[in-house]
Amino acid sequence: MKKLAIVAIVMASVAILGEIFILASPKEESDEIQTKAIMHDYRVYAPVIPDTMTFAGEAVPLNIYYVRESLDNELIINMYRQSSTLLYLKRANRYFPVIEPILKKHGIPEDFKYLCVIESGLTNATSPAKAQGFWQFIPSTGSKYGLFQNDEIDMRNDLESATVAACQYIRSLYNRFHSWSAAAAAYNCGENGLSRRMQSQGIKNYYDIRLNSETGRYVYRILAMKLIMQHPREYGYFVRRCDLYQPIPTRSATLSGQNVDLYQFAKDNKTTYKMLRELNPWLQTDNLKNKANKSYTVKLPIENGTLQRTLSHGKKDTQFVSGF
Repeated sequence: MKKLAIVAIVMASVAILGEIFILASPKEESDEIQTKAIMHDYRVYAPVIPDTMTFAGEAVPLNIYYVRESLDNELIINMYRQSSTLLYLKRANRYFPVIEPILKKHGIPEDFKYLCVIESGLTNATSPAKAQGFWQFIPSTGSKYGLFQNDEIDMRNDLESATVAACQYIRSLYNRFHSWSAAAAAYNCGENGLSRRMQSQGIKNYYDIRLNSETGRYVYRILAMKLIMQHPREYGYFVRRCDLYQPIPTRSATLSGQNVDLYQFAKDNKTTYKMLRELNPWLQTDNLKNKANKSYTVKLPIENGTLQRTLSHGKKDTQFVSGF
């Protein structure tokens, strides 16, 4: 015991002397210690840029310095925006299975799912310009492509309907510009805006047009998100499959009539008003006047309305996600 006490006293003395030494050291020595600590404990890595890459089957000209550096810029921003990018990866597991088959059905390249990611982060977001939903339709464009909107209903917030509308819009842009990259840029700045810039500069290739800052970065943001989401571990994201947001099993019911109390509708269907609104974000009110007397299909939880507090069952899948 005495030996242990002596050792403890010696160690405490050394620690105290060490602290005194550090406090008493000249500024240069303190800075050197700080620098070594940073070098030892803190790492920031430059993202790897592939030698070749495509968007929607079109080659990205990475041999051009400003193309490569623009992609590098967006990779750095999104690679180190960890909280947002981690959420995108989690949400993709729930929503990409909805988006991908609709894109395929309408002949739109799958890479456009990453456009949806950068538009809204896979949420029903609202922009300052009143764009709404996963695909961020402004009211006029939403109406043009069949997304009904009034004070009670906003189909821009229905993922399936909005994805169909996005496919139709993207197809019309491609038919005008004959390029998927240009179609993606026009989705951001508008077809007339992109057309004016092409005409004034005598250029048709997106990568060679000088654009405003937002549209100039737009396709590179899509490309950066594609790289990170297809190869998450290569960019520092180790996400277990059990950590992903799971698809929500639902059943369908018909909502019809006038002056429908949605609180009561939820109770009658053995669910909660919160769950009704969660699964049907296109509903904008708690009382559906429905003057046109339309019928709507709503999603409800399965198993006779049982609320699933968790969507993970059985043994945890701790395998890391390989990509989306």
